[in-house]
Amino acid sequence: MRIIIVDDEPLARRGMRQLLADHPDAEIVAECPSGATALAAVQKLSPDLLFLDVQMPEMDGFEVVRRIGAARIPSVVFVTAYDEFAVNAFEASAVDYLMKPVGPERFSAAMRRVRERQTEAAALARVAELQALLAHVSPAITQPLVVTTARGAIRIDQDEIDWIGADDYYAVLHVGAKHYLLRESLASLEERLPRGRFVRVHRSAIVNCRRVKEIRRGAVVLRDGTALVTSRRRRAAVRAALGEAPAS
Repeated sequence: MRIIIVDDEPLARRGMRQLLADHPDAEIVAECPSGATALAAVQKLSPDLLFLDVQMPEMDGFEVVRRIGAARIPSVVFVTAYDEFAVNAFEASAVDYLMKPVGPERFSAAMRRVRERQTEAAALARVAELQALLAHVSPAITQPLVVTTARGAIRIDQDEIDWIGADDYYAVLHVGAKHYLLRESLASLEERLPRGRFVRVHRSAIVNCRRVKEIRRGAVVLRDGTALVTSRRRRAAVRAALGEAPAS
């Protein structure tokens, strides 16, 4: 378990090191005295767990979590001297919340929670990998897409998706007013999604044909008013797919 300790107090970081010494499955890969250094360390090291102080100058622990983002955030245990932050900590989907000074028994309980959460996450990841494998064998996705959020795994039915965009190495599923990150490229999804129901309109966008309201010059307009540009070379295929799309 790769761990980063984030606390602006050197004595507090030393105390966490001493507590972790009793857990042989824990490896401290970095210690950070500020939120800014924590962001850089998470990006570089991809830890499994953050022990994150809530109150720090310039950037507090909650802001660190917000900036990392739900798609990339590791497990988080908040550590603070003030219990007034407990509700906010769990709203930020922390695995646990420790009050300073932290005793060995309470710390061990937190580590048990972390291990349980990571076991669940590993099981969900294996399910997602199996679904991807089966989808490549079958002609198209027939089951809901599984996305991982800060609050756990969510199953998204195809019919709920309005359109899918690209964000670096992720696909962004737009579902009404919400959006979810899926660790898969648009090219891979295009191959797996059923033809006639979804169509690639641009290198960075796939639309659900049933959500299209009209076709304009150089764009498709969805029922919620979202307008998505269609690339010139894809326009004929887009019109053909939408002409074949079943009426809702």
